[in-house]
Amino acid sequence: MILMRHGQSHFNVHYAETRTDPGLRDPGLTDLGREQVETAAAHLKQEQQVRRIVASPYTRALETADIVSRILDLPVAVDPTVGERAVFTCDIGTPRSHLEMRWPDITLTHVEEEWWPTLEESEPDFHARSLSYRGRLTDSGDWRGTLVVSHWGFIRALTGHGVQNADLVAFDPTAPHPGGGTVVPLADPC
Repeated sequence: MILMRHGQSHFNVHYAETRTDPGLRDPGLTDLGREQVETAAAHLKQEQQVRRIVASPYTRALETADIVSRILDLPVAVDPTVGERAVFTCDIGTPRSHLEMRWPDITLTHVEEEWWPTLEESEPDFHARSLSYRGRLTDSGDWRGTLVVSHWGFIRALTGHGVQNADLVAFDPTAPHPGGGTVVPLADPC
């Protein structure tokens, strides 16, 4: 299984410069973010055996998954469980009906209209969500060959790694927690 952080978003640019929340709700990718994702997807096409893509419903993750989907010729499934911990304005999502208009080829009928947490998610609740997802993967046994497009916090909660935009982490959900992940080196991640 591979975990992938979304490409650089407009929030990431502002937050990196100021360390303050710029108030951008559910931002999309920058041009650099799209380039990062294309590089990572080319690596996936050459080096990894991906057979399905699962993505968070945040716009930055869906844009990332859409790019990867086109390069790997695979459909995208959406799972709100792999979303970011709700802390910043960027963690206020976009209603399902708007996402359906933008991505008509992605099935979202199983996602609630307002699917994101309405309040700041506590660390214990966030870690419980990540452990629940990890347990679900382990129980199903159907995690090999899956690419999960997610977020910095969710990947850190699963693996202990803080990753850069469009980084890939080889992940074994059956390994002890935290752990089970190895950051995959890319020749040119940017």
